[in-house]
Amino acid sequence: MIATTSTKTMYRSLFVKHQKKASASLRPTSRYLSAAGALQNTHCLQSAEIPKCRITSSLPNFYNRNTARCFSSNAQARETMSFDVCIVGGGPAGLASAIRIKQLCAETGKNLSVCIVEKGSEIGSHILSGNVFEPRALDELLPNWREEYAESLDRTPITPVKTDCFLFLSETGSVAMPQVLLPKDLHNDGNYVISLGQLCRWLGEVAETLGVEIYPGFSASEVLYTEDNTGILGVATRDVGIGKDGTCKNTFERGVELRARQTLFAEGARGSCSEELMSKFNLREGKQPQTYGLGIKEVWEIPSENFKSGFVQHTLGWPLQSALLDKTFGGTFLYHQEPNLVLAGLVVGLDYENPYLNPYKEFQRWKTHPDIKKHFVGGQCVAYGARVLNEGGFHSIPKLTFPGGALLGCAAGFLNSVKIKGTHTAIKSGIEAGKAVFNELTRNDTSSVEERGEIDNDEPIFEITPYELALKNSWVFNELHQVRNTHAAFQKWGLAPGLLYAGLESFFFKGREPWTISHTKLDAECTGSADKFKEICYPSPDGVLTFDLLTNLQRAGTYHEDDQPSHLRIKPELENVPKDVSMQIYAAPETRFCPAGVYEYVNDGDKDNLVINAQNCIHCKCCSIKMPHEYIQWTVPEGGGGPQYQVM
Repeated sequence: MIATTSTKTMYRSLFVKHQKKASASLRPTSRYLSAAGALQNTHCLQSAEIPKCRITSSLPNFYNRNTARCFSSNAQARETMSFDVCIVGGGPAGLASAIRIKQLCAETGKNLSVCIVEKGSEIGSHILSGNVFEPRALDELLPNWREEYAESLDRTPITPVKTDCFLFLSETGSVAMPQVLLPKDLHNDGNYVISLGQLCRWLGEVAETLGVEIYPGFSASEVLYTEDNTGILGVATRDVGIGKDGTCKNTFERGVELRARQTLFAEGARGSCSEELMSKFNLREGKQPQTYGLGIKEVWEIPSENFKSGFVQHTLGWPLQSALLDKTFGGTFLYHQEPNLVLAGLVVGLDYENPYLNPYKEFQRWKTHPDIKKHFVGGQCVAYGARVLNEGGFHSIPKLTFPGGALLGCAAGFLNSVKIKGTHTAIKSGIEAGKAVFNELTRNDTSSVEERGEIDNDEPIFEITPYELALKNSWVFNELHQVRNTHAAFQKWGLAPGLLYAGLESFFFKGREPWTISHTKLDAECTGSADKFKEICYPSPDGVLTFDLLTNLQRAGTYHEDDQPSHLRIKPELENVPKDVSMQIYAAPETRFCPAGVYEYVNDGDKDNLVINAQNCIHCKCCSIKMPHEYIQWTVPEGGGGPQYQVM
């Protein structure tokens, strides 16, 4: 069977048929949010009566690689689509891999079908990063990207870094560190202040021009395994039209099975499918636990007279650290981006001990510092969001491949926590994955799905081990190896010793030290009991410079269909943890660390009950990491739900 234009049209029609309409109430909050119009996708919902049926989380499967359907005595069959490569996640790593595969197709005259499935309502809508962008990997992928990006419409400009400073803050003052004393990883010469979400939107356009099929608004909720569970066959998107009580509404649609010769997971930090695969194939064996940071960010428009193009500032000290031996790992950033935007945020390591620490409120009071608040004078906050980031570094990178697929970008964890950068390493991982997949899929006489329209069932499911080898031999692993002990040094000894070690590592050791500083605990295990700490008294917001959480949450544009099962689920075996452990021992830290106000305890007479406001969720994934005993299972909601970031 030869894939034709009509076949591809059928694929697109199938996705449109299943897509769910995004919130019509979303409104841009700034003149730079004109891309919000792209949220108004074309959607169709079936109105035919569906028999009321309870949907279970797993249904029996019959695995012919092309025609398999998920059957149940009380559920509809799922449609199936076949590709050479399916990529889960439309971030920088996923887009880079898709672009590289299609570039190689164009160079060699060979054809591979590539699709990207993205849970956000559009490419970039779930992307959040600082972002001072290091262009090294993108220069390799698209050498003319600066000129081509500048020619695109409705994009915030890329802004070359011109001024780079680093401050140590006390509560009322600051000390600037001379540039000559800063580790080279904190120098930003040749870098750019950008919106990563806007860059990803542009990369999506590049990918589509090359022939990549991109399907935003679809959540990959299930990994499809071979019958013997030794490999994977693809993913399935989430069923839609299921009510809170688990019964089918009249809008019910089964998800779509996306079957592929290779499936690449580029979901970002703490991706639900990626975490399942790491557990299923024991990819973390022999590795240190991944540790995470929570990044909270605002975007402001400021008057032109206060704007400093290309200004980049990072800080340590107040409010997260007030003593030389404080072990809270974290700091802040503040960047000026053309034409008149200030990007400001705080990152705190989730291995912090004090259960009373409230990252959102720490960020708000940081803005009141005399050397910080001057950047916001006369301005207006136009966007808010939060996201976790990997901070475990070199020691926490899992095995990257398994039969049928691989982990890319932050799904694996390539962030350099000293640089506070991971986009360049994510793109490079996408490039190397794209090369390896292309070479493996085209090196024999097996017809591609692009050519025959279906997967050859006689083709074995293979593992692209050359991808991991290429990445280990690249500058990515070398860069991460050089700073491999820095985070653990902060966590083990505190601020001043950690800084000293970071300097030694950057200027002298450069990765050559023969020892490893181990990090052996999960972030949830690092939280101390409440009786060992004092409650923190935070100032009230003024509504001008500082804001209450729910006011700021509106600037994230988050939206979920109300009548659907919660995607934030208490693990059945841990159902007593909220009331018996979290509340009693740790004073309910989830009511403080969640940057979207999802979790609260409501008194019901003689007891406090946990209430999960899942509709507030901005998909930061913090709750799945920092909850006592990790009692929350983060799963994907209906596609298109969540934040609607435009300039993050």
